[in-house]
Amino acid sequence: MTDTQHVPASAEPQAFGAYRPTGWTAKLIGHTRAMPNHWLGQRLAYVLRKLALMRMHGQPLDVEALGARMRLFPYNNVCEKRLVFTPQYFDPEERAFLEERIRDGFVFVDVGANVGGYTLFVAARAGQTGRVLAIEPQPAIFERLVFNIRQNPFATVKALDCAVADKSGDVTLFIDSRNNGQSSVKFVGLSRGPSVRVPARPLAELMEQEGFTRVDAIKLDVHGAEDLILEPFLRTASDDLLPRLFLIENAARRWQVDVVALLKARGYEMVRRTRHNMIFERRAGRA
Repeated sequence: MTDTQHVPASAEPQAFGAYRPTGWTAKLIGHTRAMPNHWLGQRLAYVLRKLALMRMHGQPLDVEALGARMRLFPYNNVCEKRLVFTPQYFDPEERAFLEERIRDGFVFVDVGANVGGYTLFVAARAGQTGRVLAIEPQPAIFERLVFNIRQNPFATVKALDCAVADKSGDVTLFIDSRNNGQSSVKFVGLSRGPSVRVPARPLAELMEQEGFTRVDAIKLDVHGAEDLILEPFLRTASDDLLPRLFLIENAARRWQVDVVALLKARGYEMVRRTRHNMIFERRAGRA
């Protein structure tokens, strides 16, 4: 007997709360979320997480994380595991840096949104005047992203199901067999898994299509394809469309161009390097 209900065969999703964790699953989640962010705390949290996953047998969980309600499938997607069991470990430095800069009217573009961790974190803090664009190309993950967005009163969030690349057209999206929330239009660095054909658009074209006149921050988590997106954008975008902040996955060993040099040439400087990401800020008045 498990502590959550079985996923129905119907394609129509049940209302949020149908898969609320109960019993031992709820207790184990409570313990993992209370663990401090140091080596021993993380090791204990991962042991407890493993015990909880053994009880669940592939079922989803309806939880709150990072200020938002989400339905999560914490199995073959590292992002969803972190959001369920240890949201305190979900890029804490990056989130703190962003949160300090979020103001009314904040405009955020989330490229590689996965199931909505960053998207919903920012939307919860940007208020009704904020604007968030979440872009996720993988069809199954996009469905989860849209469901999660709909569970929250953030009318300022829009989701797009496409890849971002250097030109328009269909591209092959490679999916990591060990972590199906991880996908890229580049195969480099991914464990061999399935692939799908998806539409792709350049970043500048998407921003023009959505009517953006300014952007405060852009997050890119595209597993090695950051250079494919940024090279044409930084070369052609007007100063008005350059965001104040770039939060970029540190996949430099997979890049074919020097993204850091491109950013510096447009007036950015690296202000923070974390375990997984680099944060670049464009100071006022920089050319």
